[in-house]
Amino acid sequence: MSSNESSETQYRSEVRGSNTTCCHKELSVTASVISMTVGVFSNSFALFILVKSYSRHRIKSKASFLLFASSLVTTDLLGHLINGSLVLHVYRFHRKWDTFDPHGIVCSIFGVCMVFYGLSPLFLSSAMAVERFIGVTKPIFHSTVLASHHIRRLLAFTWLLAALVALLPVLLRRPYEVQSSRSWCFFHMEQPRDWLDVLLPLIFSVLGLLALLLSIVCNTLASCALLQGTLRHKHGRRGTSYHLEMICQLLGIMLVSCVCWGPLLVHVIILSTRAKDEPSSFSLLTTVRMATWNQILDPWVYILLRRAVLKKIYMLFHSRWSSKLHTSHRWQRSTFGSSGETSKSDCLRYSRQPLPDTAIQYIT
Repeated sequence: MSSNESSETQYRSEVRGSNTTCCHKELSVTASVISMTVGVFSNSFALFILVKSYSRHRIKSKASFLLFASSLVTTDLLGHLINGSLVLHVYRFHRKWDTFDPHGIVCSIFGVCMVFYGLSPLFLSSAMAVERFIGVTKPIFHSTVLASHHIRRLLAFTWLLAALVALLPVLLRRPYEVQSSRSWCFFHMEQPRDWLDVLLPLIFSVLGLLALLLSIVCNTLASCALLQGTLRHKHGRRGTSYHLEMICQLLGIMLVSCVCWGPLLVHVIILSTRAKDEPSSFSLLTTVRMATWNQILDPWVYILLRRAVLKKIYMLFHSRWSSKLHTSHRWQRSTFGSSGETSKSDCLRYSRQPLPDTAIQYIT
């Protein structure tokens, strides 16, 4: 009887475990599909807006910025399509890598795509920040020296640098490995064998953090220079609105990148430099999921922080603030006006009253 009860209990636990695994798999697949769909739609919509703006504007500084922005959105779009397709391919085979990838080719491609489409937006954002800093602080140099072919070479250099970092593990015969969740591939993070296993993730994280730092410095300096120029010329100069729009978009991209990518880059450094037996306090997969939101939020920066949208927001706040000031002014006028009229009527009323007898006697 006890053996039957134990076997039944074991069977129930196995069924419960299989049900939990199936539910977790369905949730992961659903989340991946939703993330991929939203990312593709957002980046496609933003790319349509940027291409339309690029064909309409003839200002050189604006055109170069739109070329950078279009390249960034295109990179994010391809990253969602390729990485999302690889994730769905992994879940299609129930994360059994030995079955569909016995030689590790798919894992290497997956790892290269993860690193390339992770570093490329960071490098492009920093290049955009440098270009806008030169455009705001050195407009003559920007318009005379920086030609369109220089911008295209800078774009090619950023993509080439990201591809080189992504291909380093393959070139050094330290291939990417399947991570503990068995749904994605990345650097060898658990118990590094030698200095190369420590160096490769550090190169990825340090370059990403340097790109973020460069974006922060250039965007801050460009914003201060633009604000100083606006205050100096109160009536504004030609092209100031375009600079303001671009700076707002760069600040939005910088904020999104810091929030989404900062935890992953710092966490990779901590994992690479920690002791072998020290447990991980934060899941690497959680920080990767946070980083994927960067490719979803980036296009909405261009969609929402356009000059037309900013103008509507300004007019909305300005109308509300003006109505509040007008209401307050009317209230003050009615309040002080009624009190003034009351005091005036009191004076007239008291002046019309006859003087008392004692006062008449004192006067005479």
